[in-house]
Amino acid sequence: MKNEKYKLLRQGIIFDLVGMATMAIPIVGPVLDIVWAPFAAKKMSDMYKGTEGKIASVLVFVEELLPFTDVIPTFTLMWFYTFVWKKQPTPQTIQIRIND
Repeated sequence: MKNEKYKLLRQGIIFDLVGMATMAIPIVGPVLDIVWAPFAAKKMSDMYKGTEGKIASVLVFVEELLPFTDVIPTFTLMWFYTFVWKKQPTPQTIQIRIND
């Protein structure tokens, strides 16, 4: 699980860097964003399952299409949300007594 967790972080950082790189290319950059946005959305939904993954997928799609928002590291933020900020339910121990 721990390796998978950091694999997602590495992939996310790479995807964020690719998304940011399109902003650095004048004239061609916005065209590349049109191609990159659906790909990034698909990758996000593949990386993070469930409702949260779907919401993040829509957010990364919109973020890639809007001008000057490419600097937002959406994949990395989603990783932090999933593995650092999100509160996980604490496991509860059930004690069972057996009468002898």
